[in-house]
Amino acid sequence: MNGKIKALLIYPEFPATYWSFKYALKFIGKKASFPPLGLITVAAMFPKEWELKLVDMNVESLKKRDIADADIVFMSAMSVQQESAAKTIKLCQDMGKKVVCGGPLFSCEPEKYSYADCLVLNEAEVNFPEFLKDFQAGAMKKSYARTDFPAMSEVPLPRWDLIKQRKYAGMCLQFSRGCPFDCDFCNVTSLFGRAPRIKSVEQILAELEAICAMGWDNAVFFVDDNFIGNKPFLKMQLLPALIKWQRARKNKIPFFTEASINLADDDALMALMRVAGFDSVFIGIETPDDAALKSCNKHNNSGRDMIECVKKIQSYGMQVQAGFIVGFDTDTETIFQRQIDFIQKSGIVIAMVGILQAPIGTKLYKKMAEAGRIASDWSGNNVAAATNIITKMNVDTLANGYRKIFEMIYSHKNYYMRIKEFLVHYEVPEVRANISFSYIIAFFKANLRLGVFSGGRFYYWSLLAWVMLKKRALLPEAVRLSIMGLHFRKIYDSTPA
Repeated sequence: MNGKIKALLIYPEFPATYWSFKYALKFIGKKASFPPLGLITVAAMFPKEWELKLVDMNVESLKKRDIADADIVFMSAMSVQQESAAKTIKLCQDMGKKVVCGGPLFSCEPEKYSYADCLVLNEAEVNFPEFLKDFQAGAMKKSYARTDFPAMSEVPLPRWDLIKQRKYAGMCLQFSRGCPFDCDFCNVTSLFGRAPRIKSVEQILAELEAICAMGWDNAVFFVDDNFIGNKPFLKMQLLPALIKWQRARKNKIPFFTEASINLADDDALMALMRVAGFDSVFIGIETPDDAALKSCNKHNNSGRDMIECVKKIQSYGMQVQAGFIVGFDTDTETIFQRQIDFIQKSGIVIAMVGILQAPIGTKLYKKMAEAGRIASDWSGNNVAAATNIITKMNVDTLANGYRKIFEMIYSHKNYYMRIKEFLVHYEVPEVRANISFSYIIAFFKANLRLGVFSGGRFYYWSLLAWVMLKKRALLPEAVRLSIMGLHFRKIYDSTPA
């Protein structure tokens, strides 16, 4: 098949989850946190003569005329998007369109999506070119599944022109793939390997320039599974280059990323990240229980004072957001209060707590399957008070304990206390987000929604008064985190019991 081909690229809808920030985004008039980076990266691999249209169902509706106008449909998705993905595939096929699927959802469970017309699995850089060759020859196969780990030099510059930039709260780029750690419950290493592969400084700067060329001047998320997987390269090459890039700009760009707790062991690295513009980092804390950490191969967290590590990172102007898990085999009923105490003392405001699940492809899934302890499909949604494994703890006790954690840490009193605890130890970041008109509007919305019509209005105004007296420069952060609390409370309220 040659000539101009119209391809429709679809990104399915996310349910309301921690990471969706659905309710917080309404304050700034945004539809989604980030654009579909994987999909617009694959878009850059298409022949130039193809006509591409992207529909991100998180920021706009998928219209039947979009499907009707296309010659072929492509879809990428993560596991948490599976419900929307299945419905959308059926809709497209019912309209007579062939659907080609790729991304983590389909790579993890290809047999579940055998009804798709074609699956391009694993990393697109090694499989998509072969698909294109066959498709244009009229010989498309059912599946393309090479498992090579390509060099990051093969990753093209994403097609930023395909997105509706103003509908997103942040932009994103990827510096590396893979993680040096191998936690039992995480499928990162099965998807991307343990040896971190990195992009060159030139690639990263080119991507930043492409993002800013669209007029973007706000936060950029480095979506690495572990940004600090190659510390020498960071310290000697990338971070100095980012510092130089920031200093040459009139409007600085704040960055945030994901890393491991051993970031706290390297003062030089944290100092460089601060100057380069990193103001937030997501860390998998998981649990304060050392036996649970050892049981799931999370040895990099074991045997250390993680509260002190968190406070140290935050003293470098980087807010620590974190993931927590309950439901390990070693957990007893005391774990619920221990998690609450840890989260409150640490000052981790954005604390994402979930019940242990076993993603397909992980060591944990294999272990549970061999023991006959896989109970259901994996949802990928860590908000639900449920799991796909048969836990040693009584399932009702576990679900009720999980709900207790959520109710306690996101109660008005405890949540605002935690914001204050965080701000006490948090240094003003080196690079700060620009205060746009939408953020000014959000401030007034917050004062009305949180300061008048909320049961926590006393705590909201008390926090703002304290900030104005003690840390006035952090007022925008205090308001932003207050809004985040509303999001988490509404997520909990909307989750089925």
